[in-house]
Amino acid sequence: MINVNDIKTGITFTLDGEIYQVLEFSHVKPGKGAAFVKMKIRNLKSGATTEKSFNSGTKLEKAHLDKKPMQFLYATGDSYNFMNMETYEQIELTKSQLGEDSNYLKEGLNVELSFYEGELLGLLLPDKVVLKVTSTEPAVKGNTTNNATKDATLETGLVVRVPLFVDTNDEIIISTSTGKYDSRA
Repeated sequence: MINVNDIKTGITFTLDGEIYQVLEFSHVKPGKGAAFVKMKIRNLKSGATTEKSFNSGTKLEKAHLDKKPMQFLYATGDSYNFMNMETYEQIELTKSQLGEDSNYLKEGLNVELSFYEGELLGLLLPDKVVLKVTSTEPAVKGNTTNNATKDATLETGLVVRVPLFVDTNDEIIISTSTGKYDSRA
């Protein structure tokens, strides 16, 4: 059990048979009435995000996730194959199980799969990944307005906005949390 006053970002807990992860939290002490904790939480099974308030002193049941280090091996159609880095056991996941995370998977990428009581909850990607630009338009001379950008298609099929100086075959760093260009590799 964990007291809501001790909550931190990233902690997982169960509530009404569902498992949640804390995304944001704040302690609120109104002028009148009891203090409470307001949280933005994500349901790890459905992916839905919601806000909840808990009275100060409320206890929640902490959920312990099993995180297994995996390496992305290859994709065939809508199947994505991962290998457990400790046991060399292979796991196959579908594109629907991975969702948007499949846009950042490159062969050889090390990730973590999180499990709760044997059930797969999701994929934990690194904060940033290096991907190769497969196609982009050339920069137009004279188009130098503030923060001028263009579309670039990456090796995984993801399309992102990049600065004009980025060319085809360049390697760039993408933030997996925002899905946006970060810098050149």
